[in-house]
Amino acid sequence: MQDNYIYCIGLMSGTSLDGIDLAYIKIHENSYKDFRIIQADTIAYSNQWKNKLQEAINYDKKDLQILDVDYGKFLGKILNNFIKEHRITKLDFIASHGHTILHQPEVGITLQIGNGQEIATITKKDVVCDFRTQDVVLGGQGAPLVPIGDRLLFSDYDYCLNLGGFANISYEENKRRIAFDICPVNIVLNYYTRKIGVEYDNDGRMASEGKINVELLRRLNALSFYQGLPPKSLGLEWVQSTIFPLIDKEEADISTILRTFVEHVAMQIGNVVKNDATILVTGGGAFNTFLMKRIEFFAQTKIKQVSTELIDYKEALIFALLGVLKVQNKVNCLQSVTGAKKDHSSGNIFYPHKKNKVLE
Repeated sequence: MQDNYIYCIGLMSGTSLDGIDLAYIKIHENSYKDFRIIQADTIAYSNQWKNKLQEAINYDKKDLQILDVDYGKFLGKILNNFIKEHRITKLDFIASHGHTILHQPEVGITLQIGNGQEIATITKKDVVCDFRTQDVVLGGQGAPLVPIGDRLLFSDYDYCLNLGGFANISYEENKRRIAFDICPVNIVLNYYTRKIGVEYDNDGRMASEGKINVELLRRLNALSFYQGLPPKSLGLEWVQSTIFPLIDKEEADISTILRTFVEHVAMQIGNVVKNDATILVTGGGAFNTFLMKRIEFFAQTKIKQVSTELIDYKEALIFALLGVLKVQNKVNCLQSVTGAKKDHSSGNIFYPHKKNKVLE
């Protein structure tokens, strides 16, 4: 660590498979709001990797272990290219979220692949990763993890809303940080656009031209998940077992599906956000103009767009912060958010040569 700043790379892969986000940041070791994203990139997945990650939910234990190592090597190479391309010389460590394959906290299961030892060996840098497992062991949901960053970096906003594969939100209530997954977003929208050979619905144009299937909308809004109180989180398994079959049973027209699901997302967010609130909206869904208009309608508030850099890389930034907090042995996982038995400092640290020294 140099000049009271910590230099690190945050690495994030979302459930929507948009790609791998990397954010190289400097952050003050004590005053965390004093930070800067110095460089950031998104590395798109090849079709081969996309298919592997989509199919991995069906792998057995041995195949998952192999994939974990292979994906760790893949991330290590991507990181080395990023470091070389941007001529990064100051780097204290790497904080990697990995890619979520399994997330069923109610039965004590969560798995993010991207072997930390492989990344550390290839990059020759210390690596902080596996941020969710400890929380699940402590009885928590293992998610969401971003709210500690919302509290420490973005407390000027009433709500922090992320629109990625899922919509998740965090806010302060009675001096406690409350956070939870609201509903699926891009994991569903992109699934249906890909059926017609389009990666995503640019600006929500296809959705805006579709019609609402009233019965499908009613059934979506009636799902039991939405009646539950936080802490609560969602995974790909629930989408595959519940959302896709429900949609496919009720509707075949893609534009109608998109229009109906956008309305569903906006209504669910509007159920959470209070009128005239200040909302920080990040994640790929923030670029979906039609979705944003529908959210503003149901939330009855005007949303001010922030920088493209923050929209795209907020999660990578916050996973870098989670790494900082772990290295400093400070709380990075909140009981009020995940439902764990206690606040705790989550994650594992891997060293290039399996060194047994503590980071300084």
